[in-house]
Amino acid sequence: MTVLASSGHTWGIPGPVFLTIYVTAAAVILLACGVHRYLNLHGRTPKEPVDAESAAYLSGGEQLAIWTALAALRRAGVVGVRTRGRLAATGYASTGMTSLEQALHRAAARGARPRDLRIDPQVAKAVAGLRQSLEQRGLLVGRVHRRVARAGVLALAVLLLIGLVRIVAGLSADHPTGYLILSVLALAVLLAALWPLPKGTRAGQLALKGLREKHKYLSPAARPAYTTYGSTEAAMGVALFGTASLWVLDAEFAQQAQAKYQAVAASGSSSGYSGSSGGGGGSCGSGGSSCGGGGCGGGGGCGG
Repeated sequence: MTVLASSGHTWGIPGPVFLTIYVTAAAVILLACGVHRYLNLHGRTPKEPVDAESAAYLSGGEQLAIWTALAALRRAGVVGVRTRGRLAATGYASTGMTSLEQALHRAAARGARPRDLRIDPQVAKAVAGLRQSLEQRGLLVGRVHRRVARAGVLALAVLLLIGLVRIVAGLSADHPTGYLILSVLALAVLLAALWPLPKGTRAGQLALKGLREKHKYLSPAARPAYTTYGSTEAAMGVALFGTASLWVLDAEFAQQAQAKYQAVAASGSSSGYSGSSGGGGGSCGSGGSSCGGGGCGGGGGCGG
């Protein structure tokens, strides 16, 4: 009786066949990831100027957007800090306030603590509206697109794990695995490059970089005289250069509100937005017919 299962191949799959399937799967997933990133992470050049709150969200997320709006309110003289670090409304709200500024002003009138503003329902709603606006303008990557991008990266991670298990199994059976090792190494490098998922699109980061260059005079390093600027410039300084600008603007308020001193680099350099091509299989291509050579350690196949 013939026993077909005892072929001597790891997992019953010849090395060249496994390598061909492995490289093809990696190339397909990489190509899909590259196309998705190019279409959804590139973004669109904004047609309208990017305001301070939008710049803050792109630069430091919702927390910096809140501090930016507070800086504008403080400079306008309508928000202060009372005992025990609670905010206070020191003036009336105006029609020119943004949705976030109005929500913060109402929170200040209720005596909210700065650290609790993110969970305030009205503030959270205003921040969510700001995020949605940035997504619609192509300056921020939508959550759906981020989940899709993360799924592609996780698929590559699973493929990498399969390759590692196959290598261990192949080496244990004394099968050549040279080309498979090279393929897994190449995939690991590409996976490391694709793993970071930026929140802002490339268009958003370029807009942010342009704003920092345009308003570099507001950087704390330039020692700006904030008393000569209005609430718009004060807010833009915090948005682009972090809460360090708030400390320069009003150190007493920053201390009482317990704002952490955080500075943002003026260069605003960004990376990780370019799409990755599906060329990862190039270093391990021609896997099918040429795996049997001595370069892979001899024997029949180099895919374990």
